[in-house]
Amino acid sequence: MGSMGDVRILSRRMVRPEPTSLRPLEPETIHLTPWDLKNITVEHIQKGILLPKPPTTGGHVDVEGLASSFAGAIGRFYPYAGRLVVAVAPQSQSLIISLRCSGEGAEFIHAMAPAVTIADVTASPVVPRVVWSFFPLDRLLGVDAAAGSRPVLAAQVTELADGVFIAVSMNHGTADGTTFWQFFNTWSELSRAGAGDDVINSMPLPVFDRSFVGSCCAVPIPLPFGKLDDVVGQRVRLFPPVQECFIHFSAASVKELKAKSNAEMSGSGTGSTISSLQALLAHLWCAVCRARRLSPDQETAYIVLVGYRVRVGGIPASYAGNAVGIVTAKSTAGDIVGKGLGWAAWLLNRAVASCDEASTRDKLASWPQEPSFNCLPAIVAAVPTRTFTGSSPRFDVYRNDFGWGAPVAVRSGSGNKVDGKATVYAGRAGGGSMALEVCLAPEALARLVADEEFMSATSTVE
Repeated sequence: MGSMGDVRILSRRMVRPEPTSLRPLEPETIHLTPWDLKNITVEHIQKGILLPKPPTTGGHVDVEGLASSFAGAIGRFYPYAGRLVVAVAPQSQSLIISLRCSGEGAEFIHAMAPAVTIADVTASPVVPRVVWSFFPLDRLLGVDAAAGSRPVLAAQVTELADGVFIAVSMNHGTADGTTFWQFFNTWSELSRAGAGDDVINSMPLPVFDRSFVGSCCAVPIPLPFGKLDDVVGQRVRLFPPVQECFIHFSAASVKELKAKSNAEMSGSGTGSTISSLQALLAHLWCAVCRARRLSPDQETAYIVLVGYRVRVGGIPASYAGNAVGIVTAKSTAGDIVGKGLGWAAWLLNRAVASCDEASTRDKLASWPQEPSFNCLPAIVAAVPTRTFTGSSPRFDVYRNDFGWGAPVAVRSGSGNKVDGKATVYAGRAGGGSMALEVCLAPEALARLVADEEFMSATSTVE
């Protein structure tokens, strides 16, 4: 896999937002909320799709057309053509980080990887490392954009031997997965419309107004630091090496895991219904405990990202920003492996249920007094037996047809790839199928993909 050749950058440019009536004449400043600021210390959201070569143009990719529809999408998401700025609050030694909607542009990169084929990326469950080269703004933390006046959004179009990889990197201090995929869906729809299709503007307009936090937390929030580096703390630049695999679960298999989990818990009087996703993550949790060879008395935790748009009143569905937080389920490895799928799924179910509106608003209100930041390498170093899941099977990945065919696969970049990270996606087959991209230490990953109990639930469809 190492000899796939290089990814060559052919061109880079800043794409400015297409002028629209949505954008105010005067540059505005968007003040970040605690949910935004908490994520300013993690790497960018990096997701991309693998598409076939355009058949009608003899495989020629209309890069100018893609740059033009990218400008159109940024016209709607105009703050993402801005820059993060840092102001020193005059009254104290504190910093205010804001998103200035200056329209300076998002980066657009055109690249070639002529030796890489679609099959190189998809044939094996183990993801080849070359995929990481398809993503821009690599290895940067969100806060680095403020330090270096870098863009908060970038796209890279990489032409492969028989396909095209379209990747987007978005600053996690300014957006979460919901916003990320709203942007991606908007871009692909504008591109498709350019190809003579009428399905334009079905995406709701993004809402940037952050006034819903006003009742419990005033913005801008002065951070009690003298300089930006203090926000990050010690930079953990070198993650321990991980290997990643991409595995599919058919709708029938997910249904079976859900039915099994609920059946196992039905006599326990817990009264809660375990969801498909909770059942799938419990199946993974059991397998990861086995793959890591944890002793029965070792504590293990599963951290799950939960969305606030449906849990906290007043947040618009198309709110563009961060509206996510984490909940944690804990147990001993012996109980996770020994008490059955239903038990592990029920622990996840309870953790998610604990995230209610009142506690979420309390945390939002108290954060400015004692700011804390997400740092994945530190989390993993503190408890190496943790597993962590972000993203959502509800994100519409496979509707991203840019005008010449639906995606054949979705993959992610190197950002936030730590031991124990499992990203969940909708399955390509739809209908309740799902996929997991799992990162583990290489020897643990080898044991995971050789684990018959775990792999018996997977399907081979890409």
